[in-house]
Amino acid sequence: MGGGINTHRDLVLYRKAVVFVSSIYKMTQTFPAEERFALVSQLRRASVSVPTNIAEGSARNSTKELIQFLYISLGSISEIETLLQISKNLLYIDDILFIKLNKDLSELRKMTSSLICRLKT
Repeated sequence: MGGGINTHRDLVLYRKAVVFVSSIYKMTQTFPAEERFALVSQLRRASVSVPTNIAEGSARNSTKELIQFLYISLGSISEIETLLQISKNLLYIDDILFIKLNKDLSELRKMTSSLICRLKT
């Protein structure tokens, strides 16, 4: 990967994304049982997608491939934003948690976009 970065684990972005996954898992434990195979499953899958795509892209042989996987992570971040809005609308999460998770997502989006820009130059 270069620039003092040996693996995906060296990226602050990756570490923050892993912590975010834990937040999503904890939050969805409180969702109604009937959402287990719907919102819960999709939120968890999308959140796991963010750090796993960072890791997979980092293991690839080219910067171009890493950028491609980072774009996939950005797509997952947008998916999570949508799913969180739906969860809030259904009153599965309160305003405070919604704001906190969206703040975390915004940070992940900015960090991912910033890394993409750096890699493109």
